[in-house]
Amino acid sequence: MKTVVLGAGIIGISTAWHLLERGHEVTVVDRQPDAALETSFANAGQISVSYCEPWANRDAPLKALKWMFSSTAPLLFRPQLDWQQWRWGLQFLGQCNDAAFERNVAQLVALGAYSHAALKDVVRSTGIDYHRLERGIAHYYTDPKSFDAAAEAAALMRKYGVQRKVVSREELLQIEPAFRPFGHRIVGGTYTPSDESGDARVFTQALARLCAARGARMLYGHDVVRLECTGNTITSVAVQDQLTGATGQKPLQLQADAYVAACGSYTAPLLRSVGVNLPIYPGKGYSATFALKQPDAAPLVSTIDDEVKCAITRLGNELRVAGTIELGGYDLSLDTPLAKARCQMLADRIEQVLPGVCDTTAPNYWTGLRPATPTNIPLIGRTKVNKLWVNAGHGTLGWTHGAGSGKALAELIHGERPAMAFGFHGFEAERGRLTARVA
Repeated sequence: MKTVVLGAGIIGISTAWHLLERGHEVTVVDRQPDAALETSFANAGQISVSYCEPWANRDAPLKALKWMFSSTAPLLFRPQLDWQQWRWGLQFLGQCNDAAFERNVAQLVALGAYSHAALKDVVRSTGIDYHRLERGIAHYYTDPKSFDAAAEAAALMRKYGVQRKVVSREELLQIEPAFRPFGHRIVGGTYTPSDESGDARVFTQALARLCAARGARMLYGHDVVRLECTGNTITSVAVQDQLTGATGQKPLQLQADAYVAACGSYTAPLLRSVGVNLPIYPGKGYSATFALKQPDAAPLVSTIDDEVKCAITRLGNELRVAGTIELGGYDLSLDTPLAKARCQMLADRIEQVLPGVCDTTAPNYWTGLRPATPTNIPLIGRTKVNKLWVNAGHGTLGWTHGAGSGKALAELIHGERPAMAFGFHGFEAERGRLTARVA
């Protein structure tokens, strides 16, 4: 069976790998010169099965309104003249209740556990080295009210089999002593030893090389020109080599038995061209990566800072701090006043929390678009267009859910049923709303 995978991030490459495992002939297409050079490039590095709460909750609407006028707000809604943004926002508001929150958590935990097991299997079989640290993930609080609410969240996670422990300040500082200089601000935290961390880019690029070694055709530097359809069936994908396109060379027509759209935030506009209207909207996230000046004083446990909603992760001799969500379209600029303020906030926070540990005078700033659904549950399955599949909408959990999402979609395409309690659906637009049918 021939399958074309559009997108070479963690989701697309994982899908390709698991299709190859099942004997498929695979072609991967990406506009970048290598894998994982967009959303998977410099994320927070956390495999956070236990910290997967969706953005939509009962407190989110008021917080979003409050934060609209703060340049460093954790979640910043920037209104655009774009009805897709407003449609997404209304669907998001519909998820801001306790029943929807718990339902969405159950789905995210199910996919997370399945994905973590899939990742371990891939690492075991390939030996890929990606600065992996199996030290768990901690979450510290500086506000007593927020820490009190953490117990409720931990109880909900335990209901779904996640052993997230509430810990005192001293217990947290024993788990990760690197935060002792900031300890006077910490009121307590939570900790899950089963989570881990590592570099998504390094992993994805290594897995892409293994895909190529197993016979996958890797078309880097190729733009997707259009999806070709006859009736309700996709018949080919036209892709253009960026090096030869300017010379007038015709696009390459790729024909296959199945086509997978795994283009992150760009999946939605691509599929709208064939009448598939997915509720995916980009959330602009930022990260800063710093060289370590004092490696022995740097943390080994990946940690979430609740006050500014950022993650702090050790990646070899560097420290990555990542966070914030900005809902304002497909802007990837780093040189605007707003972008500079959000980047500077990350550098300032590291100096507050880990003074002198990193070289914050020479940061590597990055921004990427997190493809978010209103529920934060990714769309994995068959679309209403024959032969066209989707694997997108992972939000901030692409690295956490990547291995499992790729395996699950490969199983579905191969005619198998993934062994987990997750709702795999095909999606179709109907009167402006998204309905679902089981794949």
